[in-house]
Amino acid sequence: MIRHVPLKHGWYYFYRIHEKKRDLLLDGLGNLKNYLDFVSVDCPNEYFMAGPRSSSLTFKLNNTKIVEVLGHEVSNLAREALVGSTKKDAHTKVELFFLEKDQNTVAVEVPIWIKKEELEDFHALFKSDLPLTGHIDILRVEDNKVWVWDFKPKAKEEKYAQTQLFFYALMLSIRTGISLENFRCGYFDSEIAYVFKPDICAISKNKTISNYIE
Repeated sequence: MIRHVPLKHGWYYFYRIHEKKRDLLLDGLGNLKNYLDFVSVDCPNEYFMAGPRSSSLTFKLNNTKIVEVLGHEVSNLAREALVGSTKKDAHTKVELFFLEKDQNTVAVEVPIWIKKEELEDFHALFKSDLPLTGHIDILRVEDNKVWVWDFKPKAKEEKYAQTQLFFYALMLSIRTGISLENFRCGYFDSEIAYVFKPDICAISKNKTISNYIE
C-alpha cells in the first residue's frame, strides 16, 4: 500500500507514496498521479547532486499574504505523531504518521526540480545554472487542491519558509502542468500553521510569477 523509494540525493531521502490514497484522491489530477509514479522509478537523481536547493534560499517574496492558524488540523496531527519522539526522529515520525493516519496525505519527501530554461532570470535568482531542487515534506490533497506542506519544529521563527514552499509549489506546477492557482502552501509545527496561496506571490516588486515562467 505504501511504496518506499530511497533516493541518494547528496544524502538519503525516503520518498514514500500511499498508493491507495493516490488512486482515491488524485482522480482528476492525472498529471500529478503520473508524476508521483514517474519519480518513483525514473527520478533524474543527477539534478540533486549539486546546485541550489529551495530549502537554502534566503530571499523574501513580495505581495505575500500569510495566514496564521492556531490549532490547525496539521498541527494537531503533528502533536499526536510526536508523542514519545526525540528531536532526532521527529521529522520522520511526523511524515510517516501523516502518510499512515491522515486521509488526505498522498506522499512524503516528494522530489522536485526546475531547470534554467524553465524560468526567466534563473541565474540571477539562484546564482547558478544548475537545476533548483527540493523535496516536499508532505503532499496532501483537499477538495481537489494540492497542498504542499513543510514541517518546521519552530515554525514561528522561520524567516524564509514561505520562499521555500513557494518554489516547491512552482516546481511541482511546472512538472505536472497543474496551474499554480490549484496549489496551497503551508508550514507548521505542533502548535501553529502558516498558510498562503502561492499564485499571488511575486518574486520581485515589478514581476508576478507569470512574468517569469517560459
